Amino acid sequence: MNVRRITKGDFDRIVEVIDHWWGGPISTFAHPIFFYELGEQALVVEQGSETIGFLLGFHVPGAAGPASPTSDSVRTGYIHLVGIHPDYRRRGVGRRLYDRFTEECGAAGCRRMKAITAPGNEGSIRFHMALGWNAQEVDDYAGPGRRRIVFTKPLV
Repeated sequence: MNVRRITKGDFDRIVEVIDHWWGGPISTFAHPIFFYELGEQALVVEQGSETIGFLLGFHVPGAAGPASPTSDSVRTGYIHLVGIHPDYRRRGVGRRLYDRFTEECGAAGCRRMKAITAPGNEGSIRFHMALGWNAQEVDDYAGPGRRRIVFTKPLV
């Protein structure tokens, strides 16, 4: 497996396959900003010439608004969206992406990692917990009545 920076061809491929990989409509979350403005932080994993996973994330100078459970202005590495080809799940692809991104975030001065998921996304919850992330369910995180599980992991 080779982990590397995203290219325009990778981004185009991700947009084509993401709904299939996720098992439902999610392609709008793979916004072009993750290639054009934040591409130097996005990663892909390939096996030979086949793209088998990706991570769209970025560095946040300080945490978001006061309602955030992590609102203490700490530079944070934020993982927005991860996709793994269904044939390559449970083979270490996600862990490899997270390890590489976390390492790069630490080198960029981040002191914490953050990701979110919806309640009920048991695969995501189990994955983050297995990697040692903390989880907190936050009411109204994504708007009124829209709870989210907020994952954090200190890097210090």
